[in-house]
Amino acid sequence: MQEESFETLAVHAGEDREAHFGALSVPIYPASVFAFTDADEGIAIHNDEKPGYYYGRLGNPTQTALEKAMAGLEGGEAALALASGMAAISAAAFSLLKAGDHVVAPESMYSTTTNFLRYIGGQFGIETTFIDAENAEAYAAAIQPNTRMFWIESPSNPLVRITDIAEVSAIANVAGIATVVDNTFATPYNQRPLKLGADLVIHSATKYLGGHSDLTAGIIVGRSDLVEAARSGPAKYYGGNIAPQVAWLVLRGTKTLALRMERHNSNASALAHMLLDHPKIEAVHYPGLATHSNHEIAKRQMSGFGGMLGVDVGTADAAKTLVNRLKVCTFATSLGGVETLVQPVALMTHATLTPEEREKAGVSEGLLRISVGIEHIDDICRDIYDALG
Repeated sequence: MQEESFETLAVHAGEDREAHFGALSVPIYPASVFAFTDADEGIAIHNDEKPGYYYGRLGNPTQTALEKAMAGLEGGEAALALASGMAAISAAAFSLLKAGDHVVAPESMYSTTTNFLRYIGGQFGIETTFIDAENAEAYAAAIQPNTRMFWIESPSNPLVRITDIAEVSAIANVAGIATVVDNTFATPYNQRPLKLGADLVIHSATKYLGGHSDLTAGIIVGRSDLVEAARSGPAKYYGGNIAPQVAWLVLRGTKTLALRMERHNSNASALAHMLLDHPKIEAVHYPGLATHSNHEIAKRQMSGFGGMLGVDVGTADAAKTLVNRLKVCTFATSLGGVETLVQPVALMTHATLTPEEREKAGVSEGLLRISVGIEHIDDICRDIYDALG
Protein backbone atom coordinates (compact mmCIF):
# COMPACT_ATOMS: atom_id res chain seq x y z
CA MET A 1 0.00 0.00 0.00
CA GLN A 2 1.33 3.42 -0.98
CA GLU A 3 2.21 5.66 1.96
CA GLU A 4 -0.27 8.49 2.46
CA SER A 5 0.84 12.04 1.77
CA PHE A 6 1.34 14.27 4.80
CA GLU A 7 -1.69 16.34 3.81
CA THR A 8 -3.95 13.27 3.91
CA LEU A 9 -2.29 11.91 7.04
CA ALA A 10 -2.85 15.20 8.87
CA VAL A 11 -6.59 14.95 8.24
CA HIS A 12 -6.96 11.27 9.19
CA ALA A 13 -4.11 10.41 11.58
CA GLY A 14 -5.24 8.60 14.72
CA GLU A 15 -8.80 8.04 13.51
CA ASP A 16 -10.84 5.33 15.24
CA ARG A 17 -14.42 6.07 14.27
CA GLU A 18 -15.71 2.78 15.59
CA ALA A 19 -14.48 3.68 19.09
CA HIS A 20 -16.35 7.00 18.93
CA PHE A 21 -19.63 5.79 17.37
CA GLY A 22 -18.73 7.11 13.92
CA ALA A 23 -18.05 10.68 15.03
CA LEU A 24 -15.87 12.51 12.49
CA SER A 25 -14.68 14.82 15.24
CA VAL A 26 -13.28 12.96 18.25
CA PRO A 27 -15.54 13.71 21.23
CA ILE A 28 -14.27 15.61 24.26
CA TYR A 29 -14.41 13.36 27.31
CA PRO A 30 -14.47 15.81 30.26
CA ALA A 31 -14.45 13.01 32.84
CA SER A 32 -11.87 12.90 35.63
CA VAL A 33 -13.03 9.46 36.83
CA PHE A 34 -14.00 6.35 34.85
CA ALA A 35 -16.11 3.52 36.29
CA PHE A 36 -15.22 -0.18 35.98
CA THR A 37 -17.56 -2.99 34.94
CA ASP A 38 -16.25 -5.49 37.47
CA ALA A 39 -13.52 -6.03 40.06
CA ASP A 40 -11.13 -8.00 37.89
CA GLU A 41 -11.29 -5.46 35.05
CA GLY A 42 -10.87 -2.52 37.42
CA ILE A 43 -7.85 -4.04 39.11
CA ALA A 44 -6.25 -4.92 35.76
CA ILE A 45 -6.75 -1.42 34.32
CA HIS A 46 -5.61 0.31 37.50
CA ASN A 47 -2.44 -1.80 37.64
CA ASP A 48 -1.60 -1.26 33.94
CA GLU A 49 -2.24 -4.92 33.09
CA LYS A 50 -4.98 -3.98 30.62
CA PRO A 51 -5.60 -0.84 28.51
CA GLY A 52 -8.24 1.50 29.83
CA TYR A 53 -8.96 4.66 31.76
CA TYR A 54 -9.66 5.29 35.41
CA TYR A 55 -8.31 8.75 36.38
CA GLY A 56 -8.04 11.85 34.22
CA ARG A 57 -4.47 12.73 35.16
CA LEU A 58 -3.33 9.36 33.80
CA GLY A 59 -5.17 9.31 30.49
CA ASN A 60 -8.34 10.16 28.61
CA PRO A 61 -9.81 9.00 25.26
CA THR A 62 -9.47 12.49 23.76
CA GLN A 63 -5.83 12.63 24.83
CA THR A 64 -5.25 9.17 23.36
CA ALA A 65 -6.67 10.27 20.00
CA LEU A 66 -4.24 13.21 19.91
CA GLU A 67 -1.32 10.98 20.86
CA LYS A 68 -2.13 8.51 18.09
CA ALA A 69 -2.36 11.36 15.60
CA MET A 70 0.98 12.87 16.63
CA ALA A 71 2.73 9.49 16.54
CA GLY A 72 1.47 9.15 12.98
CA LEU A 73 2.51 12.65 11.90
CA GLU A 74 6.03 12.33 13.33
CA GLY A 75 6.46 8.68 12.36
CA GLY A 76 6.97 7.59 15.98
CA GLU A 77 5.99 4.47 17.86
CA ALA A 78 4.15 6.37 20.59
CA ALA A 79 3.34 9.86 21.84
CA LEU A 80 2.49 11.61 25.08
CA ALA A 81 0.44 14.81 25.31
CA LEU A 82 1.09 17.21 28.19
CA ALA A 83 -0.05 20.57 29.50
CA SER A 84 2.70 22.72 27.95
CA GLY A 85 5.88 22.65 25.93
CA MET A 86 7.89 22.99 29.14
CA ALA A 87 5.99 20.04 30.65
CA ALA A 88 7.10 18.02 27.62
CA ILE A 89 10.70 19.23 27.91
CA SER A 90 10.91 18.47 31.65
CA ALA A 91 9.19 15.08 31.26
CA ALA A 92 11.64 14.06 28.54
CA ALA A 93 14.63 15.26 30.55
CA PHE A 94 13.62 13.67 33.86
CA SER A 95 12.78 10.34 32.22
CA LEU A 96 16.26 10.18 30.66
CA LEU A 97 18.41 11.79 33.36
CA LYS A 98 19.28 11.30 37.00
CA ALA A 99 21.46 13.21 39.45
CA GLY A 100 25.07 13.34 38.28
CA ASP A 101 24.30 12.91 34.56
CA HIS A 102 25.54 15.22 31.81
CA VAL A 103 23.78 16.89 28.87
CA VAL A 104 25.09 18.52 25.68
CA ALA A 105 22.89 21.32 24.32
CA PRO A 106 23.05 24.37 22.01
CA GLU A 107 24.35 27.64 23.39
CA SER A 108 21.79 29.41 21.19
CA MET A 109 18.22 28.18 21.71
CA TYR A 110 14.94 28.90 23.51
CA SER A 111 16.02 30.73 26.65
CA THR A 112 13.63 28.88 28.97
CA THR A 113 15.17 25.57 27.90
CA THR A 114 18.59 27.06 28.62
CA ASN A 115 17.43 28.23 32.03
CA PHE A 116 15.72 24.88 32.74
CA LEU A 117 18.97 23.02 32.09
CA ARG A 118 20.82 25.43 34.36
CA TYR A 119 18.11 25.01 37.00
CA ILE A 120 18.39 21.21 37.10
CA GLY A 121 22.15 21.64 37.27
CA GLY A 122 21.81 23.57 40.51
CA GLN A 123 18.97 21.49 41.93
CA PHE A 124 20.01 17.96 40.92
CA GLY A 125 23.63 18.10 39.79
CA ILE A 126 22.68 17.41 36.15
CA GLU A 127 25.32 19.45 34.34
CA THR A 128 25.07 20.81 30.79
CA THR A 129 27.79 21.73 28.32
CA PHE A 130 26.53 24.37 25.89
CA ILE A 131 28.09 24.15 22.44
CA ASP A 132 27.92 25.63 18.94
CA ALA A 133 25.26 23.25 17.64
CA GLU A 134 25.77 24.30 14.01
CA ASN A 135 28.86 22.08 14.15
CA ALA A 136 27.86 18.46 14.72
CA GLU A 137 31.37 17.54 15.82
CA ALA A 138 30.98 19.91 18.78
CA TYR A 139 28.57 17.35 20.27
CA ALA A 140 31.19 14.62 19.95
CA ALA A 141 33.88 16.83 21.49
CA ALA A 142 31.67 17.58 24.52
CA ILE A 143 30.94 13.95 25.44
CA GLN A 144 31.84 12.95 28.98
CA PRO A 145 31.64 9.49 30.62
CA ASN A 146 28.31 10.50 32.23
CA THR A 147 26.73 12.09 29.12
CA ARG A 148 23.20 10.74 28.74
CA MET A 149 21.41 13.22 26.46
CA PHE A 150 22.06 15.33 23.38
CA TRP A 151 19.56 18.18 23.10
CA ILE A 152 18.91 19.60 19.61
CA GLU A 153 16.77 22.58 18.65
CA SER A 154 16.68 22.92 14.86
CA PRO A 155 15.72 25.42 13.58
CA SER A 156 16.66 27.16 16.80
CA ASN A 157 14.90 29.94 18.66
CA PRO A 158 15.38 32.80 17.73
CA LEU A 159 18.20 32.68 15.15
CA VAL A 160 16.82 29.67 13.22
CA ARG A 161 20.22 27.98 13.33
CA ILE A 162 20.39 24.50 11.85
CA THR A 163 21.90 21.37 13.39
CA ASP A 164 22.67 18.27 11.32
CA ILE A 165 20.23 15.95 13.08
CA ALA A 166 21.33 12.79 11.27
CA GLU A 167 25.01 13.32 12.03
CA VAL A 168 24.45 14.22 15.70
CA SER A 169 22.10 11.24 16.11
CA ALA A 170 24.70 8.94 14.60
CA ILE A 171 27.33 10.25 17.04
CA ALA A 172 24.89 9.71 19.92
CA ASN A 173 24.00 6.20 18.79
CA VAL A 174 27.61 5.07 18.80
CA ALA A 175 28.11 6.53 22.28
CA GLY A 176 24.84 5.18 23.72
CA ILE A 177 23.40 8.65 24.26
CA ALA A 178 19.73 9.60 23.75
CA THR A 179 19.01 12.33 21.20
CA VAL A 180 16.05 14.66 21.81
CA VAL A 181 14.98 17.18 19.17
CA ASP A 182 12.76 20.19 19.75
CA ASN A 183 10.85 20.25 16.45
CA THR A 184 8.53 23.13 17.36
CA PHE A 185 9.76 25.57 14.71
CA ALA A 186 9.81 23.07 11.85
CA THR A 187 6.75 20.90 12.66
CA PRO A 188 6.49 17.41 11.13
CA TYR A 189 5.30 19.04 7.91
CA ASN A 190 8.81 20.40 7.31
CA GLN A 191 11.01 17.96 9.22
CA ARG A 192 10.84 14.49 10.78
CA PRO A 193 13.74 14.05 13.21
CA LEU A 194 12.85 10.45 14.10
CA LYS A 195 13.50 9.43 10.50
CA LEU A 196 16.90 11.13 10.81
CA GLY A 197 17.84 8.98 13.80
CA ALA A 198 16.59 10.95 16.82
CA ASP A 199 15.10 9.06 19.76
CA LEU A 200 12.52 11.61 20.91
CA VAL A 201 10.84 14.67 19.42
CA ILE A 202 9.43 17.52 21.51
CA HIS A 203 6.79 20.07 20.53
CA SER A 204 5.31 23.08 22.15
CA ALA A 205 1.87 22.34 20.72
CA THR A 206 0.95 25.85 21.83
CA LYS A 207 2.60 26.98 18.61
CA TYR A 208 2.06 25.56 15.11
CA LEU A 209 0.25 22.36 16.06
CA GLY A 210 -2.57 24.26 17.75
CA GLY A 211 -1.96 27.12 15.36
CA HIS A 212 -4.49 29.69 16.58
CA SER A 213 -2.98 31.22 19.74
CA ASP A 214 -5.76 29.76 21.90
CA LEU A 215 -4.21 26.88 23.85
CA THR A 216 -1.16 25.71 25.81
CA ALA A 217 0.10 22.14 25.34
CA GLY A 218 3.15 19.97 24.73
CA ILE A 219 3.92 16.71 22.92
CA ILE A 220 6.58 14.01 23.18
CA VAL A 221 6.91 11.51 20.30
CA GLY A 222 9.36 8.68 19.74
CA ARG A 223 10.36 5.19 20.77
CA SER A 224 7.62 3.54 22.80
CA ASP A 225 9.91 2.58 25.69
CA LEU A 226 11.10 6.18 26.10
CA VAL A 227 7.61 7.66 25.76
CA GLU A 228 6.18 5.20 28.28
CA ALA A 229 9.02 5.98 30.69
CA ALA A 230 7.98 9.65 30.50
CA ARG A 231 4.30 8.72 30.93
CA SER A 232 4.79 6.43 33.95
CA GLY A 233 7.44 8.65 35.57
CA PRO A 234 7.52 12.46 35.28
CA ALA A 235 4.10 12.84 33.65
CA LYS A 236 2.48 10.77 36.41
CA TYR A 237 4.31 12.24 39.38
CA TYR A 238 4.69 15.90 38.39
CA GLY A 239 1.10 16.30 37.22
CA GLY A 240 1.59 18.09 33.91
CA ASN A 241 -1.42 16.41 32.33
CA ILE A 242 -3.28 17.90 29.39
CA ALA A 243 -6.96 18.80 29.73
CA PRO A 244 -9.25 16.90 27.31
CA GLN A 245 -10.64 20.18 25.98
CA VAL A 246 -7.10 21.29 25.10
CA ALA A 247 -6.22 17.92 23.57
CA TRP A 248 -9.26 18.29 21.32
CA LEU A 249 -8.17 21.76 20.22
CA VAL A 250 -4.67 20.53 19.33
CA LEU A 251 -6.14 17.58 17.43
CA ARG A 252 -8.38 19.96 15.49
CA GLY A 253 -5.36 22.16 14.75
CA THR A 254 -3.33 19.28 13.31
CA LYS A 255 -5.96 18.68 10.64
CA THR A 256 -5.13 22.02 8.97
CA LEU A 257 -1.40 21.91 9.77
CA ALA A 258 -0.33 21.15 6.19
CA LEU A 259 -2.38 23.99 4.72
CA ARG A 260 -1.17 26.49 7.30
CA MET A 261 2.48 25.48 7.10
CA GLU A 262 2.44 25.78 3.31
CA ARG A 263 1.41 29.42 3.71
CA HIS A 264 3.75 30.06 6.65
CA ASN A 265 6.65 28.69 4.58
CA SER A 266 5.90 30.74 1.47
CA ASN A 267 5.21 33.96 3.37
CA ALA A 268 8.37 33.69 5.47
CA SER A 269 10.49 33.03 2.41
CA ALA A 270 9.03 36.04 0.59
CA LEU A 271 9.52 38.32 3.61
CA ALA A 272 13.10 37.13 4.15
CA HIS A 273 14.02 37.90 0.56
CA MET A 274 12.25 41.28 0.69
CA LEU A 275 14.20 42.32 3.79
CA LEU A 276 17.62 41.13 2.58
CA ASP A 277 18.46 44.35 0.75
CA HIS A 278 16.64 46.82 2.99
CA PRO A 279 19.10 49.56 4.10
CA LYS A 280 17.87 49.48 7.72
CA ILE A 281 18.31 45.73 8.12
CA GLU A 282 21.68 44.50 9.36
CA ALA A 283 20.98 40.76 9.03
CA VAL A 284 18.21 38.34 8.05
CA HIS A 285 18.34 34.83 9.49
CA TYR A 286 16.28 32.23 7.59
CA PRO A 287 17.26 28.65 6.64
CA GLY A 288 15.81 29.09 3.16
CA LEU A 289 18.31 31.81 2.26
CA ALA A 290 21.47 30.80 0.43
CA THR A 291 23.31 33.12 2.85
CA HIS A 292 22.31 30.99 5.86
CA SER A 293 25.35 29.28 7.40
CA ASN A 294 23.82 25.78 7.24
CA HIS A 295 21.54 26.25 4.25
CA GLU A 296 22.76 23.05 2.58
CA ILE A 297 22.02 20.97 5.67
CA ALA A 298 18.58 22.59 5.93
CA LYS A 299 17.88 21.65 2.30
CA ARG A 300 18.88 18.06 3.03
CA GLN A 301 16.87 17.48 6.19
CA MET A 302 13.87 19.78 5.72
CA SER A 303 11.10 19.72 3.12
CA GLY A 304 10.26 23.36 3.87
CA PHE A 305 12.07 26.08 5.79
CA GLY A 306 9.36 27.17 8.21
CA GLY A 307 7.67 30.41 9.17
CA MET A 308 10.25 31.90 11.55
CA LEU A 309 12.71 34.72 10.86
CA GLY A 310 15.40 36.43 12.88
CA VAL A 311 15.79 40.05 11.72
CA ASP A 312 18.42 42.42 13.12
CA VAL A 313 17.50 46.10 12.94
CA GLY A 314 20.67 47.25 14.68
CA THR A 315 19.66 48.65 18.06
CA ALA A 316 17.17 48.07 20.86
CA ASP A 317 15.63 51.49 20.16
CA ALA A 318 15.11 50.59 16.49
CA ALA A 319 13.48 47.32 17.54
CA LYS A 320 11.10 49.11 19.91
CA THR A 321 10.26 51.74 17.30
CA LEU A 322 9.39 49.09 14.74
CA VAL A 323 7.01 47.13 16.97
CA ASN A 324 5.31 50.37 18.04
CA ARG A 325 4.55 51.21 14.39
CA LEU A 326 2.99 47.86 13.42
CA LYS A 327 -0.61 47.93 12.18
CA VAL A 328 -1.24 44.56 10.49
CA CYS A 329 1.38 42.51 12.31
CA THR A 330 1.12 42.11 16.08
CA PHE A 331 3.61 42.94 18.81
CA ALA A 332 3.34 39.87 21.06
CA THR A 333 5.34 37.00 22.43
CA SER A 334 4.89 33.34 21.40
CA LEU A 335 4.73 32.17 17.80
CA GLY A 336 3.16 29.75 15.35
CA GLY A 337 -0.32 31.28 15.15
CA VAL A 338 -2.16 32.37 12.03
CA GLU A 339 -1.27 36.00 12.77
CA THR A 340 2.18 37.52 12.23
CA LEU A 341 3.86 38.14 15.60
CA VAL A 342 6.94 40.31 16.13
CA GLN A 343 8.98 40.74 19.30
CA PRO A 344 12.36 42.20 20.31
CA VAL A 345 14.29 39.14 21.53
CA ALA A 346 16.98 40.65 23.76
CA LEU A 347 14.41 42.80 25.56
CA MET A 348 11.93 39.98 26.18
CA THR A 349 12.42 36.21 25.81
CA HIS A 350 16.21 36.38 26.20
CA ALA A 351 16.24 39.16 28.80
CA THR A 352 16.73 36.42 31.42
CA LEU A 353 20.23 35.83 30.04
CA THR A 354 23.17 38.07 30.86
CA PRO A 355 24.52 40.37 28.11
CA GLU A 356 27.54 38.06 27.85
CA GLU A 357 25.31 35.00 27.46
CA ARG A 358 23.22 36.74 24.81
CA GLU A 359 26.34 37.73 22.91
CA LYS A 360 27.59 34.13 22.98
CA ALA A 361 24.20 32.94 21.74
CA GLY A 362 24.30 35.49 18.89
CA VAL A 363 21.35 37.50 20.22
CA SER A 364 22.02 41.16 19.42
CA GLU A 365 20.20 44.12 20.98
CA GLY A 366 18.38 44.84 17.72
CA LEU A 367 17.23 41.28 16.99
CA LEU A 368 13.56 40.77 16.21
CA ARG A 369 11.89 37.37 16.09
CA ILE A 370 9.17 37.32 13.46
CA SER A 371 6.62 34.51 13.37
CA VAL A 372 5.24 35.03 9.88
CA GLY A 373 1.51 34.38 9.76
CA ILE A 374 -0.90 33.43 6.99
CA GLU A 375 -2.13 36.92 6.11
CA HIS A 376 -1.61 38.06 2.53
CA ILE A 377 2.11 38.46 1.99
CA ASP A 378 1.72 41.92 0.43
CA ASP A 379 0.06 43.19 3.61
CA ILE A 380 2.75 41.68 5.84
CA CYS A 381 5.59 43.11 3.76
CA ARG A 382 4.00 46.52 3.48
CA ASP A 383 3.38 46.73 7.23
CA ILE A 384 6.96 45.81 8.18
CA TYR A 385 8.39 48.00 5.42
CA ASP A 386 6.35 50.97 6.68
CA ALA A 387 7.34 50.24 10.30
CA LEU A 388 11.00 50.37 9.32
CA GLY A 389 10.41 53.99 8.29
